Amino acid sequence: MSNGSRRSGACVRCCLVAFAVASALYVSGPALYWRLKRGVKDGSPASPSSCLPCVCDCPPPLSLQKIAPDCGKHDPDLNREMEKQFVDLLTEELKLQAAVAEAHNHHMNYTLVEARRLASQYQKEAEKCNAATETCEEARERAEASLIREKKVTLMWEHRARQLGWQGE
Repeated sequence: MSNGSRRSGACVRCCLVAFAVASALYVSGPALYWRLKRGVKDGSPASPSSCLPCVCDCPPPLSLQKIAPDCGKHDPDLNREMEKQFVDLLTEELKLQAAVAEAHNHHMNYTLVEARRLASQYQKEAEKCNAATETCEEARERAEASLIREKKVTLMWEHRARQLGWQGE
């Protein structure tokens, strides 16, 4: 290993360590800052037992009946829904999820069948192309052999012509 590649490896390791330290400080820095600030403010180190209890004078949350007491009283569908038991609601939700899953499954099956059909079609087209290529290649080979035969015949006739005194062009 060369001195330059060792130095480069050490530089990469140093950069990775610096990045890890910076990331850790970025993630945990704010929490440490507030913990130390609270500890300095109280005059004692920060600890969970030094927190004062929270005093909350919040009013109780308003119910839907208190906000709009007549809301839905005249809607029979809404009344029927509100009277259903929790188990019935869960059962209905499960049925809906099953119906969605079945529709999704049906769609996926249709997509798979369509993909297989297209793959088969493309395979047939590829086989046709391969057959046509083989036919063309055979025709090219026959034409090349015929050309070679014609060149031999031409050379033979040219040789005979020269023997009989033909000068050529």
